[in-house]
Amino acid sequence: MVLHLDRDHSMNNGHAQNNGHRKDVPLLEQEQEQAVVVEGQPAIPQVDYPRLLELGRELLVALGENPDREGLDGTPRRWADWWREFIEYDPGKTETTFSSDATDQIVCVSGMRVFSLCEHHLLPMWCDVAIGYIPTDKVLGLSKFARIAHQFAHQLQIQERLGQQIADEVSRITGTNHVAVIVKGEHLCMSARGIRTPGVMTTSVMRGTFRNDRDLRKEFMQMIQP
Repeated sequence: MVLHLDRDHSMNNGHAQNNGHRKDVPLLEQEQEQAVVVEGQPAIPQVDYPRLLELGRELLVALGENPDREGLDGTPRRWADWWREFIEYDPGKTETTFSSDATDQIVCVSGMRVFSLCEHHLLPMWCDVAIGYIPTDKVLGLSKFARIAHQFAHQLQIQERLGQQIADEVSRITGTNHVAVIVKGEHLCMSARGIRTPGVMTTSVMRGTFRNDRDLRKEFMQMIQP
């Protein structure tokens, strides 16, 4: 089974609707609540929003700007809001599975694009993610692949760890060790600073049969081609 997600829909993934942030919860409660855990999913971290507001203002001052001038007077709030939306992203339920006897095929979902931040420079990186696995007695709901990818992208990251975490989570939920993840990323820490040259870095995680069977690995790589 091969599924290529439409780029526009995979990039949106509900972000335009709620940015992955729980806007139905009053602001005071959001600031006071503890990390939320859903059925074994990783905890949703919480930011220090008042401190972010202070830091946003201090940053403008450090840059030689007047944070009270027109155009910048609301910038610390917008900056703090963005950090809260990014860090407190809620992927929703990621553990929906269905019983299946299809244990002799590769399930592959590709074309998923996620946004993250390089932890070395705090600069953005865009990553295209492809996930493949061989089911045991259950299959993962289609939208859950994108939710898992976004879940681990919404933190300070390096591309190598992102692929590992996605593979770990798919394996944990589906109960299979046969998981493959390919991540192709473009990093602004390379294209917008330093050498200032665009480039795409590709990382792969191959586990179980994907690591040991060259033909199966080749089949997966062919499946994820656009």
